[in-house]
Amino acid sequence: MVKRDKIIITGASGFIARNLRNYLSDKEIDLISISRNDFKKFKNEFKIISKNYDEKTLLQKFKNSDAIIHLVGIGKQSVKIDYDMVNVEFTKHIVNLSKKAKIKKIVYTSGLGVSPNSSLGYFISKYKAEKIIINSGLDYTIFRPSYVVGKDDLFTKDLKKQIKNGQIKLPGSGSYSIQPIHINDVVKVIFQSITTRKFRNKIIDLVGPDHVTFAQYVKLFAKGTNTSIKKTSLEDLYHDAITNPKSNLGVDDLNILIGNFKGDHTKLRKISEMKFQSVMKLLESN
Repeated sequence: MVKRDKIIITGASGFIARNLRNYLSDKEIDLISISRNDFKKFKNEFKIISKNYDEKTLLQKFKNSDAIIHLVGIGKQSVKIDYDMVNVEFTKHIVNLSKKAKIKKIVYTSGLGVSPNSSLGYFISKYKAEKIIINSGLDYTIFRPSYVVGKDDLFTKDLKKQIKNGQIKLPGSGSYSIQPIHINDVVKVIFQSITTRKFRNKIIDLVGPDHVTFAQYVKLFAKGTNTSIKKTSLEDLYHDAITNPKSNLGVDDLNILIGNFKGDHTKLRKISEMKFQSVMKLLESN
């Protein structure tokens, strides 16, 4: 009897994780999925809800797993929870658990723009997490994703909410670029990273084939609606982000959006040997 792959997914209730779990479940992969929050269970899945991912609860269940896909992370800080606590220390905890359970492979989602020269708090925490994984001795794949879009992603939900209100606020000029990638392609690439050796010990930009300005993206997203697109002062948006904990865009959300970070889609395409969906063409056809 052929042994089935057994994969652990942290942050199971998140957007990427939810779609990935569905995809891997259909591929007849056994899943151990963990989240702090409740979530819908798929077939071939063992569900764990754990607030602190404590070793006593998880270590025995982790054993005999082929890989762990670590998707836990935060993009907005507060007094109670900060980047270092989640993106750095928690990654260290997951790496230690993986080593104790003798898991050989870890896949991690970092962020497009992360580098040794990072000065942004969010990126610094992601870079530190990358270094923990690289120095762990585990076989690793680190993805640096751009905006991952699909049904119910936060980016799309925010734009839809603004359309419903009749106006989209465009931060600043809107001339900075993004490289959106569709969730269907993301889950296929991650699947490859755990089932082939092509991605072994690599850091890969997880970006789509489209290289467009945010203004172009928003204009196409809102086509066919009566939505006005209003250029909004960055100063006003930053002030709101700093003073309003419920603001749609946090300080680092704005920093990342206007950062104009460019990823290497050609490298991703060559390694994966996939044909990627154009998010812009998808929007045009809707």
